[in-house]
Amino acid sequence: MMRAACLALALLALVAWPARGTLRVDITGGIEAPMPIAVPSFPASAPRPTAAGDTATLGAAIAGIVEANLRSSGLFRPIERAALPQPDLAQVRAPDFPAYRALAAQGLVSGFVTANGDGTLTVGCYLYDVFAQEELARQGFTVPVAGWRRAAHKCSDLVYSRLTGEQGYFDSRIVYVSETGPRTSRVKRLAIMDQDGANHRFLTSGQNLVLLPRFSPSQQTLSYMSFEGNRPRVWLYHLGTGRQEALGNFPAMTFAPRFSPDGSKLLFSMMAGGNADIHLLDIGTGQTRRLTSANAIDTSPSFSPDGRRIVFESDRGGSQQLYVMNADGTGVERISFGEGRAASPVWSPRGDLIAFVRIRGGQFRIAVIRPDGSGERMLSDGWQDENPSWSPNGRVILFTRTERNGRSGLASIDLTGRNERRIPTPLEASDASWGPLLP
Repeated sequence: MMRAACLALALLALVAWPARGTLRVDITGGIEAPMPIAVPSFPASAPRPTAAGDTATLGAAIAGIVEANLRSSGLFRPIERAALPQPDLAQVRAPDFPAYRALAAQGLVSGFVTANGDGTLTVGCYLYDVFAQEELARQGFTVPVAGWRRAAHKCSDLVYSRLTGEQGYFDSRIVYVSETGPRTSRVKRLAIMDQDGANHRFLTSGQNLVLLPRFSPSQQTLSYMSFEGNRPRVWLYHLGTGRQEALGNFPAMTFAPRFSPDGSKLLFSMMAGGNADIHLLDIGTGQTRRLTSANAIDTSPSFSPDGRRIVFESDRGGSQQLYVMNADGTGVERISFGEGRAASPVWSPRGDLIAFVRIRGGQFRIAVIRPDGSGERMLSDGWQDENPSWSPNGRVILFTRTERNGRSGLASIDLTGRNERRIPTPLEASDASWGPLLP
């Protein structure tokens, strides 16, 4: 047993990122045929019980999560695991490449699980080019036993990053509004979960109606709208403590909050005299600045990732459309035109696109547009798709889908518009926000 554990640690003694290797997924032009990839169960360096199960069972579960993550991206086609060789610890470092070539696998993700004496797990993750018979990436992740799923997500991100050249997005969380009850008296609670629906928990009791939760860049704070005391206004929720606090003491309804890229400020709308204007609050000092003053409904503001510009929706031109302005409220320009209305804009973390809702003929669809107003494209084709939110790498958009029967849930779609999937939630769901990668 000691010898096997030492071998496992030796496998990670040199963390390598070889420059050689041509295996790669081009995600810029769309994927016609996902890459065949093998993800066999991760063997245990020495079978041992843990609070989350024995290490052999965890090795199989971790491989299953990696497999599911890669499949969900639409870029990879994992080969049925029952058909794969089951490597021992030595074969993690020296795979049987001919066996995987016989199954037409182009990539191989292998690894191992070690239970450490301090109550943590070390999960080794390796990526190989099967046909070139060479290692492309290798990394070890040490996590608390209860955090074993995070090791699987980190391994998935390693594979995704190495094969696409883009940042991964699997080790991240989603906050959303969970909904129950009849349409006339819905109970709405804040809930949080991993991006794949695991580790789900409720944050609020449902005693007060809540809407539009949004992650701060630090991931330790959420902004949202609450109707506590029948007074609709913006609140903050501190994830570490569960503490909730109203934001400011404004005389009118405040709504549609969103953090600045550095988390120090918060954009929101405030309703007064039949108009809604966008304001900017410095969270540290409490000082507020009004950014818009048109005779219109200005709402749904979202910062560009560099913090220099803001996109928002407004009916100042007679219909609901998208506008951009400088962070100080100057230089307002309309960017959406054509048939229908445009709503709920959110700037991509890459800065190159703005996701929004295009409304035409009673249909709500997720679309993207460049910040200068060019290149508008429709992505989704549901009946009522709303509330877009970007993945951390800016390649996938999370949104709310309401069916014609009135039931709502979460879905995502990538920038090609081809890879759409449902996000599992225990109850009906809406108003989701996709958080940054976890530290």
